[in-house]
Amino acid sequence: MIQSVYFSPAGTTKLITNHIADCLSDILNLPKEEYDFTLPEARKQTLSFSENDLIIFGMPVYAGRIPNKILPFIQSQIKGNGCIAIPVVVYGNRNYDDALVELHNELKANGCYIPGAAAIVSRHCFSDKIGAGRPDERDYTQIKKFAEKIAKKISQISSKEALPALSIPGTNPPEKYYTPKGSDGKPAVFLKAVPEIDEEKCVKCGICSKVCPMGSIHMDSTKELPVIAGICIKCQACILSCSTQAIKLTYPAFLSHKQMLEENFMERKEPEFFF
Repeated sequence: MIQSVYFSPAGTTKLITNHIADCLSDILNLPKEEYDFTLPEARKQTLSFSENDLIIFGMPVYAGRIPNKILPFIQSQIKGNGCIAIPVVVYGNRNYDDALVELHNELKANGCYIPGAAAIVSRHCFSDKIGAGRPDERDYTQIKKFAEKIAKKISQISSKEALPALSIPGTNPPEKYYTPKGSDGKPAVFLKAVPEIDEEKCVKCGICSKVCPMGSIHMDSTKELPVIAGICIKCQACILSCSTQAIKLTYPAFLSHKQMLEENFMERKEPEFFF
């Protein structure tokens, strides 16, 4: 069984993980299932796989690492049980830093065998200019070739235990998170920033409360307006899902960091694959 498993607030990790899973499903002629653990309710249960499963495990990169609020779920509630897993990280054209080696290590510690891994570029969730249109046709061509090589490698191994160790860039084990910088080159601190809601534009549809991966947006029963009261991981899910553009993140340090990214990370980066 091919299992597409992912955390994807902005939607691109879901797109990429499913595409890799679909390619492998076609090549290996195996059925595919999908598990989305983006929302809090989906992270209340343990995901237990079998030795016959092939898992494509997709995660977005936040500050050069796996999102720290989701890491405990991966560490405690993913049970590989001897399955084969392909760690995939998706990043917005800046850098994936230590995210892929971190995800690789966690899946291996959870009882998964890993024949390959990938770091794929997508549009940056902070800006529609950085990585615009990614993944594109060129990316998908490379992803298909990756899936073909993975399928061939799996079919040729004598045993899972015989799989050679992968050489993945990054500090191993990871030690630090990337420090966002502003347009002045100094650290930009916006951990406590939360999106603002324009009451005149808000149509009270409640979609933002349904897509928040932290469950931090609630509808105010007295005003029928969304209220942000809880952890914000800056994933942009609420902003991207709002049909009237009533939600924005206008915190000065965040906007300065966004400007810095747009000034320095527009040059195309290519996906990277490891076998």
